[in-house]
Amino acid sequence: MTTPPTLARIDLDEGAGWSTWTLTPGQAHVLTGERASKLVDIKPAGRQKNGTRDRYELRAKAMVGGVRLGGDDSAVQLRIAPKIPVDRLLYLLAYASGHAKWSDEPVEAGARHELLPAVGYAFTEAADRALRPGVLLGYREVEDTLPMLRGRLRAPAQLRRRPGLALPLEVTYDNHTPDINENRILLGAARRLIRLPGLDPTLRARLRRIVAQLDGVTAPRPGASLPVWAATRLNTRYQPALGLAELILRGASYELDDGRRVLVDGLLLEMWRVFETFLATALGEELQRRARGRAEPRDRDHHLDLGKKELLKPDLIHYLPPAGGGRRLVPAIIVDAKYKDGTKRPDLYQMFAYCVRLGITEGHLVSAAGSESLMEVPVAGNAIRLYRHVVDLSLPYQELHARIGELADALLRIRAESVTPHHHS
Repeated sequence: MTTPPTLARIDLDEGAGWSTWTLTPGQAHVLTGERASKLVDIKPAGRQKNGTRDRYELRAKAMVGGVRLGGDDSAVQLRIAPKIPVDRLLYLLAYASGHAKWSDEPVEAGARHELLPAVGYAFTEAADRALRPGVLLGYREVEDTLPMLRGRLRAPAQLRRRPGLALPLEVTYDNHTPDINENRILLGAARRLIRLPGLDPTLRARLRRIVAQLDGVTAPRPGASLPVWAATRLNTRYQPALGLAELILRGASYELDDGRRVLVDGLLLEMWRVFETFLATALGEELQRRARGRAEPRDRDHHLDLGKKELLKPDLIHYLPPAGGGRRLVPAIIVDAKYKDGTKRPDLYQMFAYCVRLGITEGHLVSAAGSESLMEVPVAGNAIRLYRHVVDLSLPYQELHARIGELADALLRIRAESVTPHHHS
């Protein structure tokens, strides 16, 4: 009689300290391997008396979610809970998806405290609303061989394949079909969520109904680039679901330091990326609402050097008319998000370089924790002011939204003070 494989179920909290776990040599090897390199830190903590298992200390890194690693005697089910409440994380994800439409409908109590069920519930609700009026149809160009003319004749293909024959015909026509990129993305996300462990059976059944509604749609291939779609009037009702679906599908992999993508059996979210995208999108919207101009999250139009080899990568640049007047918008407010407790010296150097290169006299670093401060750096008879702001992600989402508005007001006030001429008596 064979012994069933041992599965280590490890639950960690994002941002927490070390905790001790008993692992087989195979499980420890999995957690020290390449696939786990961005998920956990691990170090030995002592050997068991029987010598077959060791004790290890584990600490989560900056990803949250759940993933299964290894197999047989090395199987590990790893879950990393976010340090902020799950409903707050869902609020951030609405912005991180690029289609911020937050619903006040509460997440079910059973899903509120667990990330994967909560994400599954949020997606299912959004997908149900999107599909309720019916599956979105679109036109796709189809190449086919038919006994009669439909659409346009593909003359080169006809001559190449059937020289001298009148039938059948090589044709191209537009087909009204549900097999469009929007539906492909929804189908791929629903199938991925169905495979995740820990989902409520009722939720899994609702996801299967979504899959059934999307009959005739081709699911994205795992590991391939996501299908491309663009927001239009026709797919407005799909957009909240599509934003969540893309995050779910991207959460099936992560990037190593050398640029390679690692596919995972689970769902992972990089919290630093979620925070940066949320802040740039939400703050950009508030700045634009108050001062017009143009907000550019993840602006990639500026370089440090004249040769344009070193790209500047601020999270947000807000463009306004120059102080002296004129219609051409210029960089006016620059923001960088830091998902950590406070900002470090390299962050200050980086923001200083942004300000000097763009000709701005104040830069803003926004972290998810820490304390606020101001540093003045003398530069050629002037000074560049580096502000450190804090956005507390543990706030209820209504207060968090208000905090972003307050931050936008503060940035605009600082900008106005910096360009207002000072009169001396």
